[in-house]
Amino acid sequence: MKLSNNTILITGGATGIGLGLTERFILENNRVIVCGRRESALREVKNKFPSVITKVCDLSIEAERNELYNWIAENHPDLNVLVNNAGIQHWMHLSDNDFYTKATSEININVIAPVHLTSLFINLKSLDTIINVTSGLAFVQLSKVPVYCATKSFLHSFTYSLRHLLKSKKIEVIEMIPPALNTDLGGKGLHDGQPPVSDFINSVFQQMKEEKHELTFGFSEIMAKATPEVIKATYEKMNP
Repeated sequence: MKLSNNTILITGGATGIGLGLTERFILENNRVIVCGRRESALREVKNKFPSVITKVCDLSIEAERNELYNWIAENHPDLNVLVNNAGIQHWMHLSDNDFYTKATSEININVIAPVHLTSLFINLKSLDTIINVTSGLAFVQLSKVPVYCATKSFLHSFTYSLRHLLKSKKIEVIEMIPPALNTDLGGKGLHDGQPPVSDFINSVFQQMKEEKHELTFGFSEIMAKATPEVIKATYEKMNP
C-alpha cells in the first residue's frame, strides 16, 4: 500500500497498537479516523493529535457497526484504508463462572466485528486496502487466553481467504501479526516486560514499504515461519 495521502479508519485506534498506528500514519501525512468505545480515550488522542477524527462506537453491537459505516460513507466517502485493529483479551479458565460471558465478548470484538466491518466497507468504491491485526498466538496457543488465541487463528485464516476473494476488486489485504508488546492488552502490567509498541510500528512500516503482505516482528516472525516441531516445542514451553 502507499503509506501517505490516505484516509484511514483504525478501529481501537486510541490505545496500544492502534494508537501507535494512529501516530505513525499521521506522521506519514495521512488523514486518520479512529473509533472506540470510550469517549475519554478518544478525547486524549484528539488532544495529542488535533488532526485526528474520532467516532465513539461500540464494535460489539451490530447496530453501531452499521451506524459507523453509514457515518463514514456520508462524511468521509474517500476512505480507502480499513484497519481492523480493535481486540480484547481475557485471561481465564474454563471453570470460571463468567467464562462464557468473557468468551462471547472476545468473539464479538475479535471475530464478528472485523468480519462485519469488512463486508460493509468493501461497498465503498474508494476502498483499496484492508489491514487485519492478528497475533503471534494465531500460530501457537497460550492456554491462559484460550478464546483469544482461537479468535486470532480465525482472523488469520479469514485474512488468507479475503486476500484471494478481493483480488478481482483490486483491494489489497495485509495481515499485521504482532507478538506480545508492552500494552495493557489483557490487563495492566501483564506485558510490561515486552518490547515497546514503537519498535513494532517501525518494523511493520518498513515491511509495508517493501510491499510485504504479512508483517511480523520478533516472536510472531519466528512462529509464522516455524515448523510443526518448533510450534509443538514452543507450545509445551508456554503451557507447562
